[in-house]
Amino acid sequence: MTPLAKIFLALGSIGMLLAVALGAFGAHTLKKTLAPELMAVYETAVNYHVVHALGLLAVGLLALHLPDSGTLRRAGILMLVGLLLFSGSLYALSLSGIRGLGAITPVGGVALLAAWLLLAVAVVRAD
Repeated sequence: MTPLAKIFLALGSIGMLLAVALGAFGAHTLKKTLAPELMAVYETAVNYHVVHALGLLAVGLLALHLPDSGTLRRAGILMLVGLLLFSGSLYALSLSGIRGLGAITPVGGVALLAAWLLLAVAVVRAD
């Protein structure tokens, strides 16, 4: 297995582990204490977390076939950064109620969009 594949498969697996744990925490603990508006923000964070942790797994699997693709590597990095900024800022906002944290969310969203675009480019360029 290539180092690139190992890295993104491990990151995706850890990302999914955290998404399940945070989702369960929200459903069983936070649902009783968070205002419905903040609970909706938390649920959005978990949903995007799951999708993009799966995206990291996809990058890892593709890295098995495209081990030398710099575009694929950049897609994985952007996906990780986007997941951390997007979901991380929404987790923080929902738990703290500090609205200013929402200013970080669009930066994460742009990183996620760029990651998916680069993933498509890597696949189209593949032999």
